[in-house]
Amino acid sequence: MITYAALSPHPPIIVPYIGGERLKDCEQTVKGIKQMARELLATSPDTIVFLTPHGNVFADCISYLSDPVLEGDFSNFGSRVEGTSMSNDIALLAEIEKQARRSALNFIGLDRATAREHHLNPHLDHGILVPLHYLQEAGMGSIDIAAISIGYLSILELYTLGRLISGAAEQLGKKVAIVASGDMSHRLKDEGPYDYHPDGPRFDATVKELIAAGDAVSILNIPEDLRDNAGECGYRSIVIMLGALDGKAFKATVFSYEGPFGVGYLIAGFIPGKKNDSLLEKLQQIKKSEMEQNRREESLPVKWARRILEDYVKTGKLPELPLEMAELKEQKAGAFVSLKKNGQLRGCIGTIMPAYGDLSEEIAGNAVSAGTRDPRFAPVTENELNELVYSVDIMGEPEPCTLEDLDPCKYGVIVSRGNRRGLLLPDLEGVDTVDEQISIALQKAGISPGEKYSLERFEVTRYK
Repeated sequence: MITYAALSPHPPIIVPYIGGERLKDCEQTVKGIKQMARELLATSPDTIVFLTPHGNVFADCISYLSDPVLEGDFSNFGSRVEGTSMSNDIALLAEIEKQARRSALNFIGLDRATAREHHLNPHLDHGILVPLHYLQEAGMGSIDIAAISIGYLSILELYTLGRLISGAAEQLGKKVAIVASGDMSHRLKDEGPYDYHPDGPRFDATVKELIAAGDAVSILNIPEDLRDNAGECGYRSIVIMLGALDGKAFKATVFSYEGPFGVGYLIAGFIPGKKNDSLLEKLQQIKKSEMEQNRREESLPVKWARRILEDYVKTGKLPELPLEMAELKEQKAGAFVSLKKNGQLRGCIGTIMPAYGDLSEEIAGNAVSAGTRDPRFAPVTENELNELVYSVDIMGEPEPCTLEDLDPCKYGVIVSRGNRRGLLLPDLEGVDTVDEQISIALQKAGISPGEKYSLERFEVTRYK
């Protein structure tokens, strides 16, 4: 069972032997985290599960540290104080992984050997070490821990993982507390880590208000652009934590909030109560309805690209072109097929000029390549198909141009030198200037900025 859940910030500066005199600038945070630690330990958990955004974070899975003993220190922050060593609850993590496999969630353990091989971190990070410091100070003793890193999965997948943590605790008969580690906005002041943005304080006020009201549904529905503009790092931890409380009424208490260094520090505690309606099934139904609506509204090229990849992944074969899509055989053009999952690129392959017999074959060939042969990604699996969002760009004829002829919103760009060639599609998120567009295209081509290169532009017709 889940005995307690907490939201905790993780600035190392609130650890006394790191922050020193600067602790006086965040007294409310120190007071709040001490109160949270006492309240959590009063529920006598067998294990404390930490959710951190500063561990080994991936786009397609959730990772956890799998060594029997977990160690960490603040040496990266200039501290020479001896680190900590904690016993890892391997049994709980194994049960979570078992349940995750049934739910088609990637929950991956990382030991020291694997971490070294892939240049990852096998140690406890500061997202865990900061709240752990105050739990130890409050008399935590030898309670086991588990260290789970958030991932850039969908909100539904993150919430589901939280429910699996709760389910694993119930299956093993363990009392488990959750610590969702995360700071709020990093854009509260110009002198903070990032420039000020008005959505910074807006995000923090929204989360604080909704937590105090115990409104989990509204927290899950906070718009993505508000979160992104705020520059937060705690939202995904909160979503997993709320999933662990799914099916229970809970009492939420905000212990403190302040933003003395341009970053919001919010501390809250959640005490589970009586059984309540589960949100998980409702979220799953909403997701299913949205997917069905999207498919009804898909354009013809996108509908064909999706059908091609789904059939190929499931059967290894390509379907026949349906009669209602016959118009795709009447055109020849280069085409790019792009796949996204949870807002992140999952594959993109295309042809600048026609390389197949007609447009239907062009889309088909590039859809298969985008899903299974993009060297940046592992091949798409059948479990992922329902999560993919497709777009198809039909290429116009490239034409020579100068820098002054470019507009990153309207034109794609091709840079060439000898047999080296780099292409960037137009109207891409995060590419707002010609300089950014050219720089990325040169990197893709392996052309250094000092080398001479030829320049072409092209237009596309984008289907979503």
